[in-house]
Parts: sequence; structure tokens; C-alpha cells
Amino acid sequence: MPDPGIERVIQVIVEELAAAGHGAEPTCCDCHAVLHACCPDRVSGILEAGASRIGLHAAGGPPGDVASIIDHTLLRADATWGEIETLCQEAAKYGFASVCVNPTWVAACARTLEGSGVQVCSVVGFPLGATTADTKHFETRRAIFDGAREIDMVINVGVLKSGDAQLVGRDIEAVTGACRESGVVSKVIIEAAFLNDDEKVTACGLAKGAGADYVKTSTGFGPGGATTHDVALMRRVVGDTMGVKAAGGVQDLEDVRMMLTAGASRVGASAGVRIVQELRG
Repeated sequence: MPDPGIERVIQVIVEELAAAGHGAEPTCCDCHAVLHACCPDRVSGILEAGASRIGLHAAGGPPGDVASIIDHTLLRADATWGEIETLCQEAAKYGFASVCVNPTWVAACARTLEGSGVQVCSVVGFPLGATTADTKHFETRRAIFDGAREIDMVINVGVLKSGDAQLVGRDIEAVTGACRESGVVSKVIIEAAFLNDDEKVTACGLAKGAGADYVKTSTGFGPGGATTHDVALMRRVVGDTMGVKAAGGVQDLEDVRMMLTAGASRVGASAGVRIVQELRG
């Protein structure tokens, strides 16, 4: 008998390939000159899912509390505890959404940020995504045990490019399932710079089918970072039921503005302090 879970994933991918138009460029509406999908006349039914994004697109600029959509990130292999501690202090001071750190720092960050309102985000299968699904599952559970409230996992890019969507789906579900059990946010990094548009659509469809909360453009360690084309494509695939995180190469306020206008709802950046200071003048 066919696996109903796999059939559901295939259906999602087929539907999203058709809806995404194989990476067609986003168009603007005639009435408001904003992205067609964000036209105020078309979004009355999705205010809860996209209210902040809608206001941003119509206004053409970032929100005043831009810090609250930034994951303050430090994932360098040589980052010391002193640097990680400073990252946490900056996150608490400016009100970033989270600190995004390697697993070894999760417990210490959770203790440091307790009561601050800033979440701790850990990466899984980072940065290559080439570990096995059971390894990613254990890594996710350990990070959650240590205090992570958000998980950014990397898909198995090589397997996706080999055409084994079923294995990639299981790979993602190994992480998203553990996150759902603990009420933790899951983000799926597709490493878009390695993929063609059809592969990006497939990856996003698999993430959607596995119940992920976000799809994310890049690790920041691949051959390229976030682009407005990729963000817009990913937004069209996942619709308003999921978040889109732009990461990799987001260096200033203008980069943030472009990513949000393209459809991002979260930004990962190591330059978060500079971006917030730029906004505040």
C-alpha cells in the first residue's frame, strides 16, 4: 500500500509547483503598486498570518521594532564564550527575537537570557545537512533539553538533488516532529544557492508537508546568501501559513527592507546591532 504521508507530500509539491509558476518573477497590482499577493484588497482573510508583512509592503519600509524580527546570529566555529555572552547581552538590550548559536552554547545562553524575552535558537545538521535523520532527531531533542525554543535545521541537499524527495521529507520530519512535541519553533534551511527553482519549490513543499513553521534561505556558510528572488519564490510556495526567514548576507537596513518586501517574516543576521542602530539614526 502507498504511504499516505508520502502521497500527501507529493500532492503538496505538485500544488506548489503549479502555484509558484516555476519561479516566475513577482508582479505588482494595478491598484496599490505593491506585490500582488500583498494587495490590501486581497488580504482581509489573512491578517493574523500576515498583518506585519502587509503593513510593511504597503509602507515600503521596515517596522519600527525591526529588532523583534531579527535572529541575532553568531555561528563561527571559533566564537568564544565571551563573544557569545556579548551576543546575549546585545539581544536583551535591543530586543532581538532570538540568539542563534551552535548547540554547544545553548544551555549557557538559556541561563543568560532567562526572563529577558529573547529566545535561544540552535542549529541542527549544520552547516552541511549531510547527517542522517536519526542524528538530526537526537540533536534536536538535546538542543530542546538544553533550552532551545527554536531550531534551524539544514536539509540533506545532496539527497534532494539526487531526486529522493521521500528521504528528504523523512529528514525534515525527524526534526519538525520533535519540535512539535515540545512546542518549539522549527525552521528548515534549504540552502537555496545550491538549488534550481524547481528544487527550491520541492524543498519548500516538503517543509510545508512536514509541518515546519518556517523555511529559511541559507546557512550563511554556502556559496551564496539570501536573495529577494528566493524569498519571493519561497513565500509564494508556502503561502501565509508559514514564515520565511532570510539569512546570509543581510548586512544593513536596506537589505532588511528588501527581504521583508519580498516576503520574509524573519531575518537572520550577525549585523543586527548595526541594523537597529541604523534604523534609530
